[in-house]
Amino acid sequence: MSDVLVPVRTDVQLLRRTEDIVLHTDDGLNLVGELSLPVEGEPRATLVCMHPLPPQGGFMDSHLIRKAAYRLPELSRIAVLRYNSRGTTSPRGTSDGHFEDGAGEQFDLAAAMAFVRVRRLPRVWMLGWSFGADMVLKYGLRHPAEGAILISPPLRWAHRDDVAAWAHADRPLYALVPGNDLFLPPEPARAGFAPAPSAHVEAYPGCVHLWVGERQTRIVLNRVSELLVPGSTPLPTEVDATRVLA
Repeated sequence: MSDVLVPVRTDVQLLRRTEDIVLHTDDGLNLVGELSLPVEGEPRATLVCMHPLPPQGGFMDSHLIRKAAYRLPELSRIAVLRYNSRGTTSPRGTSDGHFEDGAGEQFDLAAAMAFVRVRRLPRVWMLGWSFGADMVLKYGLRHPAEGAILISPPLRWAHRDDVAAWAHADRPLYALVPGNDLFLPPEPARAGFAPAPSAHVEAYPGCVHLWVGERQTRIVLNRVSELLVPGSTPLPTEVDATRVLA
């Protein structure tokens, strides 16, 4: 311990163990990714993340997903798996293939879920943001999981039948909907999720589709942490300097 406290904000990286991983899809592609784990102790839960729309700049470093990997292993002992979907590039590298508008991406999610099963990571939740949310909604029920979290779901690639499939699902579904979302604000979101009455549609006033700024980031990460590890919030906004990566 030290006497110095460091604010948890922007791209501050807290202590974590990282592994560069390669996911292998059933249609023969290799996808680059990263697994972030707690430094001390075993993970209490696992988060598999699907990023926003690649043609619009979505990738495994999209800020909410990147910050989940930077913070949650240390603050909540949550393992975070993130990857570039087919044809997507980040500093980690480029995944094989090309963007398939939500069709081939089903195999990408399947490869990620197979990886966490093989590694026997605990209490797996799926998280998708924007395009990724629709991928989780559309294909997530094919895979064992504790639950699913949809951030800014657009309901563009997932349709009424996909929503209805969750009506009697064996796991909870949470949709975090920004109050000022330009694509699917709260009232249309509630109507869109009506075929799955058990879905939890949560509105966040003043927030936008991309959850810009530290306040909005903290809203998402606190909600995710509480769902995966009840009692783990509020997440601290400062940590001892020894808990920060140099």
